[in-house]
Formats: sequence, structure tokens, C-alpha cells
Amino acid sequence: MTPLEDRLRGVAVHREQLRREGYSDRQLRDAARSQDIEVLRRAWFVSASAPSVLREAARVGGRLTCTTLARQRNWWMPEGIGDELHVHLLPGSTGPQSWPGVAHWTKPIVPVGRSLVGTIEDALAHIALCLPPERALVVWESAVRIEQLAPEALRRVRWQSRAARELAESVTGLSDSGLETLVCRPLRRLRVQVRQQVYLARKPVDVLVGNWLVIQIDGWAYHSSAAQREKDIAHDAELRLRGYTVLRFSYTQIVHRWPEVERTIQRALAAGLHLSAAF
Repeated sequence: MTPLEDRLRGVAVHREQLRREGYSDRQLRDAARSQDIEVLRRAWFVSASAPSVLREAARVGGRLTCTTLARQRNWWMPEGIGDELHVHLLPGSTGPQSWPGVAHWTKPIVPVGRSLVGTIEDALAHIALCLPPERALVVWESAVRIEQLAPEALRRVRWQSRAARELAESVTGLSDSGLETLVCRPLRRLRVQVRQQVYLARKPVDVLVGNWLVIQIDGWAYHSSAAQREKDIAHDAELRLRGYTVLRFSYTQIVHRWPEVERTIQRALAAGLHLSAAF
């Protein structure tokens, strides 16, 4: 294996980047003849072991964005979102023909060089246009948490769409999981006080409505072990002894049976359980 082949293993690199790194035109020509390297659009040197999404982005001349980038960065994704490849293309550029993916023809929010991976801000902007508002907010909240973005900084970005501006105003950065966002957004429409990750009895609760109604959420990633489940039950018991009403819901209930969950919470609100201790 030549040094250039080793450099390209598992990745895709633009010709100009390789030249800046000191590789000669002869080395590039030799690499182009290798069975393990493909040259796409006469510019991108793509290893046979590179991720397929990078290969396709190079083939169509775009950058990974929207839900494709979200998955690459492990942002929390609600169920039912398609796995089509989303690429960001510059206005006026030559795009793909008869292509099954999704192309976003927008001016970049963040200046980018020669890269097959789009920016976080552009991905968020495309998500705002691609997904319904509630689902988009779930992904935005996850991005804020995983990428350690400040909501205040997002509000200062010069978003090009109203949908993105509204999401920037709505995002809190408080959701510990995407499920919390699915619960809190509709609750805030009821014009009741909704707080997240408030410490009660020495541990944070997922959602506190008013001063006395606690909503706990069992998500797969955070409540998968028997030991964790026992800790959750013990904390619920301590909260009840202190006068809080505790409602605990599962992933399946929130994602697949939300009307039932919402009705249960509304009944608790109608009984005033968020206003006074349950003694």
C-alpha cells in the first residue's frame, strides 16, 4: 500500500486538499488507477472503504445535511423519519439527475470549503424545512445537547426561513432526551408553568408542571437496566412522600399513544395536582 492509499483509507478527500498536503500529480494519477480508489467528478478521491453516504455525496457534488447529517452525528431522531440521503447543493451548481435523494439548494449559512459534510447550522436550517415543527424541535434540542450549542447563540444566527427562526426561539437546551421535547412542547401550549431537569429530592426530574406535578419519562437509553429502574422507583416514592404527584410514562406511550398520555396529564391538571401538595 502506498502512502497515499493509506491516507485515503476509509475517507474521501478532494484533489486540491491532497495537493496541499504535498502529494504530487504523479502520485494522484497512480492512486486513480488503484482498484481501491475511485475518482468522482474528477475531484474527489474516494476509498473503497469510505462510508457510502460520502461516496454518494461526492458523486452528486453535494454535502451531507439535514437528517443525514443528524444521523451521522447521533442526534436523536423521532420514529418514522425516512432514511433518504440529504445533500446540500449551492444555488447554480450542477446537481444530480434522476436521483432518489433529497437536494437542498440553499446559500450556505456558514462559509464552507471543499467538504462532503455540511455544517451544523445548515443542517438545522434544512431540518426546519423538511420536518413538521414538533419533530424538527426534537432534533434541534438533541443537536443543542450533543453539540453543546447555546440557545442564545442559535437565536443570533441569520436564519433564512421563518421555520428556522421560530425553532431558534423555541429551543431551550434543557431536554435530556428527545422524549422530553415531545412532552413539553404540547404542555407549554396549555399555558401552565413547565420546567425541565429541576432537582427534587437530590435528583433531577424530567418535567415539573407547576410546583407539584412531576412527569418522569422512561426512554430506552436511560432506563434500560433493572438497577436503574429500582433507583427510579425509589426516587418516585421519595417524591410522593414529599407531596408531589408523579406520573411516569414509557417510550411507547409517548411516541405511539400520545393522546392517552395527554389526557392523563390534563386530568391531573383539572384536579389541580400541579398547584398543591398531594396530602
